[in-house]
Parts: sequence; C-alpha cells; structure tokens
Amino acid sequence: MKIALSFSGGKDSSLALYRLQQQGHDVSCLITTIWQEKHETVAHGEKLDRIEKQAERIGIPVHFIKTDFTEYTQDFVHTLQDLKMTYEIDSVAFGDIYLEGHREWGEQVAEKAGVAPIYPLWTDQHKVLDLLREFVASKFQARVIKVDNTKLPESWIGRLVDESFITDISKKDVCPLGESGEYHTTVFGGPIFNDPV
Repeated sequence: MKIALSFSGGKDSSLALYRLQQQGHDVSCLITTIWQEKHETVAHGEKLDRIEKQAERIGIPVHFIKTDFTEYTQDFVHTLQDLKMTYEIDSVAFGDIYLEGHREWGEQVAEKAGVAPIYPLWTDQHKVLDLLREFVASKFQARVIKVDNTKLPESWIGRLVDESFITDISKKDVCPLGESGEYHTTVFGGPIFNDPV
C-alpha cells in the first residue's frame, strides 16, 4: 500500500508510522492540519517549523492543510484527492486508538477521497497502557507540550514520556495515552528518524 499518514508530530502518529514501516508499507507522505489564522497545528498548537524538521529527519515529505472549523472535512478530502494524483496513494492512516467518533470521521473522509482508511493503533480501551509501554520500549523520546489542566497539572508540561511518566499517569483518572486530549506530546527521537537526536 502507498499511504498518507495524518501526522501531528506527537506520540500516537509517530508510533502509527513506526508500525506501518515495520509492516513494510510505503508511507509516501505526512499530512498535518493547521489553523489558517494561527498557523499552528490543530490539536497540539505546534509551530510549523517543528513539524517540518521532524519530517525532514524522518525522510518523508509533509503537506500542510490550512483550514478552519467550517471547511475542515472538505479541506482534508480535497488534500487527499490531490495526494492521490501526486503520490498515487491508495490509503490514509490515522493514529486514533479507540474513540469510535474519530474513526467514523476518518472512514467517511477516506471514502469521499476514494482511498482506504487504516488504523494501525486501533485497540480496546483497556489495552491503551500497553501501547504507551510499547512506545517507551521502542526507544521513542517525547515530551509533553500541552495539557488539559482540568485533568492533569500544568507542571506536567515539559515532562519526558518515560517509565516514570507511565507510573504516574497510571495513577490518574485519565486515558494513559491522552486519547480525549488530556495531554499532547512532541516526539524528538526514536526509530522513525534517520538521524540521532
């Protein structure tokens, strides 16, 4: 398969990329959605240059979708259609894990664009801690860049995602992977990169 991967620069999309590569798939390009006015990534509030540097170190081109709330789905579909022509992709992959609403949206977008949806991390909710352990065991390096301060303390911003992080988040009444936006990360090292940190 030739795949476009929805990529935020965080742990889930990075682990999804790693799994796809381990399975021998051709991830031809990365897609990152950004707010048209803010010029920051939609979920994480990241600056574009950080995503560009990640893509450069990974060795896969990144395409930004400049969008807003009203045109988000339409812009995503149009970009996938363009990438079908440019890279001859036949699939789009997402790093979603268990939220059915997210999966339904991705499947609808894929259908409209005429490509197959792929969810390499999809699992039961009670198994998400295993995914976090897999991420750390795979030698990824990531830090927290944003938290929902109604669910996690702001002092967690800047924390490394490591064994200590796994221990601490396991004690919180939140999804260990932050699937509902409890926290967001940036990945700066690991097996998807062509060069060391």
